[in-house]
Amino acid sequence: MSTLAHTMMTAARSADSGLANPGELDRYPYAETPAVDRVGAPSWEGVEPELGRVGRRTAGNRGRGLHGQLVQQLGQMIVSGDLGADRPLVPEEIGQRFEVSRTVVRESLRVLEAKGLVSARPNVGTRVRPVSDWNLLDPDIIEWRAFGPQRDDQRRELSELRWTIEPLAARLAAGHGREDVQQRLSDMVGIMGHAMGQGDALTFSRADAEFHALLIQVAGNRMLDHLSGIVSAALHVSGGPVTGCDRPNDVSLAQHGRIVDALATGDGAAAEAAMRQLLTVHPEVERVVPAPREH
Repeated sequence: MSTLAHTMMTAARSADSGLANPGELDRYPYAETPAVDRVGAPSWEGVEPELGRVGRRTAGNRGRGLHGQLVQQLGQMIVSGDLGADRPLVPEEIGQRFEVSRTVVRESLRVLEAKGLVSARPNVGTRVRPVSDWNLLDPDIIEWRAFGPQRDDQRRELSELRWTIEPLAARLAAGHGREDVQQRLSDMVGIMGHAMGQGDALTFSRADAEFHALLIQVAGNRMLDHLSGIVSAALHVSGGPVTGCDRPNDVSLAQHGRIVDALATGDGAAAEAAMRQLLTVHPEVERVVPAPREH
């Protein structure tokens, strides 16, 4: 993935996943939860204590060592429902279970709090927050939901979100006519075509992700631009044939080319139409995106 695409994905994250600022670690004191409140404390039985084995998918914390891996483990457990809403999380118990230091536990809880997954309050302790409080646009949470029990809902919601965002972005981008952007988008289509011919699905998906992120960036709407990382995350975790971007094929490649051609001529309506066709599901998939739902 290019530096541009990586930068856009990073910028979309809601909070820094780095170390806590001076003085913030004390927000997660040990033995913070009174014994009477620990009746509903989570059972850690069956949880993998060796964090080195927890690296199956690490979207936002790749390369961050024990801290990142603990965030990954706890985040997956919360999103999957293994740690339900309002369950107390006692830092001391977490440290003992996963054999990590106090600093690692506190830093990890700080990151999870920034994502809206937990809250830390005096005299109450650290508790899991309900789904309504989660930052559902955080790329890590998108990934954890996509590979957990909520994967079908996550895929549908991401598809609906893309259906809302990207056709409009394509229409707006057609009015800007920047030659450097046109060339870069054309280059991505060329890379996708070459990768498809070579059977290189990974290169295809990386070029595809950069194509869509760049298109949103040049739409000239900063609020849409902020969502480019969400689209990139959707492309990386779709987990199945939800849209025409999910796997390399001639139809998908042709639609990308039509978008580039429409942008080159400044035809916003054609660019929007091509994007809508691209985001339509494969013929063999029964459900159409966006799928109507009963309320």
